Amino acid sequence: MNEKSSEFLYTYLNNASPTGFESSGQQIWLDYLKPYIDDYFVDTYGTAVGVINEGKPYKVVIEAHSDEISWFVNYISDDGYIYVIRNGGSDAVIAPSMRVNLHTKKGVVKGVFGWPAIHVRELAKDTAPKVSDLTIDVGATNKQEVHDMGIHVGTVATFSDGLFEMNNRFYVGRALDNRVGGFMIAEVARLLDENAVNLPFTLYIVNSVQEEIGLRGAEMIVRRLKPDLAICTDVTHDTQSPMYKKKEQGDLKCGGGPVLCYGPAVQNNVLDMLIRVAEEKKIPFQRQAVSRSTGTDTDAFAYATEGVASALISLPLKYMHTTVETVHKEDVQNVITLMYEVLIQLKGDEDFRYLK
Repeated sequence: MNEKSSEFLYTYLNNASPTGFESSGQQIWLDYLKPYIDDYFVDTYGTAVGVINEGKPYKVVIEAHSDEISWFVNYISDDGYIYVIRNGGSDAVIAPSMRVNLHTKKGVVKGVFGWPAIHVRELAKDTAPKVSDLTIDVGATNKQEVHDMGIHVGTVATFSDGLFEMNNRFYVGRALDNRVGGFMIAEVARLLDENAVNLPFTLYIVNSVQEEIGLRGAEMIVRRLKPDLAICTDVTHDTQSPMYKKKEQGDLKCGGGPVLCYGPAVQNNVLDMLIRVAEEKKIPFQRQAVSRSTGTDTDAFAYATEGVASALISLPLKYMHTTVETVHKEDVQNVITLMYEVLIQLKGDEDFRYLK
């Protein structure tokens, strides 16, 4: 990673890109990517695609998703308190006492998820907060004051925590799921350009929207691109920290390398190729099994058309869907390296069918 890459990482990760409102983050991503690609386009709902070698008969996708979990304003009380519903898998348990940004046409309004003090709660009856228990306080005394700030039903709120480094080993922040994926695929494009790699196929660098509410952006873009091969990246759970069950959730750790997934949506011949490249290039990797779906955009690419040979390279992450999502810096680099090495060894005529 160079200085420009690092600056991009912090700018991109600290920007808010809630599901359905990803455009500001997509603009940051495209501005960084443009020097390393031949062309780009953006679809109706905001999925951004960088293009290298347009027009080749064989088409390959590397993909991540750009959106983060957030909250929708759902009700404003007469005394100026704001009630919310989820936009994606937002966690009510972590919300109390968090600072939030409400994104309005007038700009960002600061607020907090308030919570009654321990002194006034009946602790014996304490339960985990539900979404319906949460309120945002923006310092207003009535509903009109809230409206005057530009806040209305449908306004989106995101946690305000930013990116930092911990112990010189980890990146920590909100929305690493999965804007760190967008960073990684952009870095692959940079390496291809800086090393003057002449690919024998068309490469699409895809940053999809609306993954957090059901893989929707990927569903749309795969129908448009109809690629021959898709390699997706997302995060998966580090299971070393307390309260995980390795017998149920696998034995995965930050710092152990990219995670390669086994499951019905993952095309086994593509997976074998990834493993071969990792072993040849001495890139550490881990294995994960899923019983039905991967729960990532890989599923959309695999199934949304007539069937795209697809695989998933996951980044192990601690504390998913919190404001302290944590990934190992070496894992980030190894995902980038693995994707790059896979691309440069492709011939552009691979047929991954099981039977021919």
